Amino acid sequence: MTNIQKKREQLMKYIRGMESVAVAFSGGVDSTFLLKTAQEVLGDRVVAVTARSCSFPERELNEAILFTKENNIQHLIVDSEELDIEGFSSNPLNRCYLCKHELFSKMREIAWKNGYKEILEGSNMDDMGDYRPGLDAVSELGIKSPLRYAELSKEEIRKLSKEMGLPTWEKQSFACLSSRFPYGESITAEKLKMVDLAEQILLDMGFRQVRVRHHGTLARIEIDESQFEKLMEKSTRFTLQEQLKEIGFIYVTLDITGYRTGSMNETIDPASIG
Repeated sequence: MTNIQKKREQLMKYIRGMESVAVAFSGGVDSTFLLKTAQEVLGDRVVAVTARSCSFPERELNEAILFTKENNIQHLIVDSEELDIEGFSSNPLNRCYLCKHELFSKMREIAWKNGYKEILEGSNMDDMGDYRPGLDAVSELGIKSPLRYAELSKEEIRKLSKEMGLPTWEKQSFACLSSRFPYGESITAEKLKMVDLAEQILLDMGFRQVRVRHHGTLARIEIDESQFEKLMEKSTRFTLQEQLKEIGFIYVTLDITGYRTGSMNETIDPASIG
């Protein structure tokens, strides 16, 4: 048995020890793998819970709904509007904590109300190497993190997802749209819509892994380095500039470092987070 297979067995054994579970389900790589694994282990003692908010694109919600229908998994949708959380819109360093605490509190309430004993979320080992205040909320509220328990990395989750035939095995990584703003820059529904539309434009143009970072009137685009040449084609640049101007951006720039997770955390002074 290979190491990755041992980790999968460990994951399944961990879940098997639970009576029933509610899985925080975004439709992304990690939560889809976790949800499907939980269903394999516990059958109909599993429910998917998805949060609907302006930080969560409609395309992602629709994909989550479709997956649960196709796999005959009960699916609950909870409205969780981050902008209503006190202090969230000012985008403080602990923004993710505020969001996750409110979100998982609601998920826990709806799960318990429907008779599900445990709440699971899909963070993996790669999430341990960056500033992730949301994980503090996960710990405080007693939410279980089976993928971290089994010490699974994102790459391993993709490999296992491919073996299981999951459509998400090569899906782009996604984080809530609120992560596209520099800390301290206010977040509004209008700005979130700008980011959502801009990223959809890039996806429709064939760019696979994208982030549009919102810096006031400037859109800083992060894409995989392998697609730099495609973006720099004259017709592509012209079309992109025109379409992003239509949704409110004046300036459009390409980040020459390329796509990476947590690029907004690069501005954080380590002393400010203890």
